[in-house]
Amino acid sequence: MSVLIDGKALAAKMRGELREKVSKFREEKGEIGLAVVLIGEDPASQVYVRNKIKACEEVGIRSFSYHLPQDCTQADAEALIGELVLSERVHGILVQLPLPAQLDERKLLRMIPPAKDVDGFCAENVGNLAMNRETIVACTPFGVMKMLEEYGIDPKGKTAVVLGRSNIVGKPMAMLLLNADATVTVCHSKTKNLKEVCASADILVVAIGRAKFVTADMVKQGAVVIDVGMDRDENGKLCGDVDFENVKEKASYITPVPGGVGPMTITMLLYNTYIAASRR
Repeated sequence: MSVLIDGKALAAKMRGELREKVSKFREEKGEIGLAVVLIGEDPASQVYVRNKIKACEEVGIRSFSYHLPQDCTQADAEALIGELVLSERVHGILVQLPLPAQLDERKLLRMIPPAKDVDGFCAENVGNLAMNRETIVACTPFGVMKMLEEYGIDPKGKTAVVLGRSNIVGKPMAMLLLNADATVTVCHSKTKNLKEVCASADILVVAIGRAKFVTADMVKQGAVVIDVGMDRDENGKLCGDVDFENVKEKASYITPVPGGVGPMTITMLLYNTYIAASRR
């Protein structure tokens, strides 16, 4: 039976520590501000934005919330982001994705300077990560590394497999593990012998968005299994990319869904905002 990696508890612990740091910062230098931009009416995005604003309040970071309509023009979106880039009150800018189809997502995100890119998505921050330099790191992979650290799981010398190659999770996750001296393989839809590759992993990180895709025969006995997925099963119940009930019998450590990686993502967004303010 595996040990559950409790992301909810770790997130609560980190937010408590962050609340103290933010309080001290406010006393010495003033408020820390995070601007959250929502464009359109996507229901999931609205929930995410509300959760981020609530989390800001919890640790003492001031949130500036902006909501542009579904038919927003590129010029209007660029004007808003341009204002936030220049604002002294704003230390971090987050544009909630996905955006309406008529908008040039890449161009809008490029407007955010690296120092205010608290999502860790801009080319300079990704480049710094690839070169193992100090930088702002994408929130979900950063959260995974904090979880491994909390549970005393050192990637050094271990075989790590990352299933998924997205810019948001898979690629930065692979770079973080590589920087931590793991031997890293990135798998995707074109990978041959996927089952065998996954079964070689001491640390298996799964982020593909396919419910219960990773089964017990794809997992090495005693592996650490990190499930980044957030899916619905055939009964509409929330689940991850890993067949949790069966895989937990083989894994040494495993993250549940919900309550695993999810709570860490917003926590690391808050942490990145604090870091951005501290460096300015």
